[in-house]
Amino acid sequence: MSTEPTTARSNAILARLSTLHPKLIDLSLGRIEGLLKNLGNPHQKLPPVIHVAGTNAKGSVIAFLKAMLEAQGKSVHAYTSPHLVHFHERIVLNGQMIEEDELASILDECERKNGGAPITHFEITTAAAFLAFSRHPADVVLLETGLGGQFDATNVIDKPALTIITPVDLDHQSFLGDQVEQIAREKAGIIKPGVPCIIGPQPDNVLEVLQQVADKVSAPLSIFNQEWSAYEEHGRLVYQDQSALFDFDLPALIGHHQIQNAGTALAALQMLNWTEDIAALENGLQKTKWPARLQRLRRGPLVDALPKGAELWL
Repeated sequence: MSTEPTTARSNAILARLSTLHPKLIDLSLGRIEGLLKNLGNPHQKLPPVIHVAGTNAKGSVIAFLKAMLEAQGKSVHAYTSPHLVHFHERIVLNGQMIEEDELASILDECERKNGGAPITHFEITTAAAFLAFSRHPADVVLLETGLGGQFDATNVIDKPALTIITPVDLDHQSFLGDQVEQIAREKAGIIKPGVPCIIGPQPDNVLEVLQQVADKVSAPLSIFNQEWSAYEEHGRLVYQDQSALFDFDLPALIGHHQIQNAGTALAALQMLNWTEDIAALENGLQKTKWPARLQRLRRGPLVDALPKGAELWL
């Protein structure tokens, strides 16, 4: 019996794809746009897209969105990075990681259509995600940027249903700039003309940049502590905006920052009018999972080796 892992075929293709460009990161949209054209422009055949950029909290906000949407019976595709164990985690189809056979098949198709042209690993795998999403019906696509926003490979979506900017801070300075204002302008590149944008907690200098970009393209903003707020009160999560007040049990994800992240997700669903089932929203918040982000490990050899009374957190 073969002992090869079930991911062997996709791993081999991914290894080849990583050699197609001399740089791991080379921010541009031209290469992925060319490949998508050769693939029949699958990114133009997607369900409504919620596009998320920022330095911190992107993954948590998407995890909250996914859980609350699924609790309402909606089918959800999601694209996130990086992965923890297997690449398959990055592409979720209707709530389930993409299966090996389909992943290998779409990667192979993208490799053939690319024809050996220079393209980064993230660009060609993002095209593969779009191809997979286009072939499976769903109610929504949750799309996380990889790096920055303006020239990120995910930013080929011309008309998302909604954009979200989570907290912006210094990150990837060699690519995005040395000043947080420069980085904010790059992240703001996902803001689209006329498309509503949810703004998570931001320093004043970052918020000023985001407002300038939004004003130029007439994108309405819903800003933390202006149009909406989220905070902990008496051991509860309280969310409030101009038309709603939610009082929920604290979310499953641990940490004060997760109160604001859950609020960002609620603000997004409010903007899309996907908050009618209050019980489902609370159920989703309670069932949200985002492994390895302040996760208590309860079993396994490391846990078994702990002294009595000790805990292990990842």
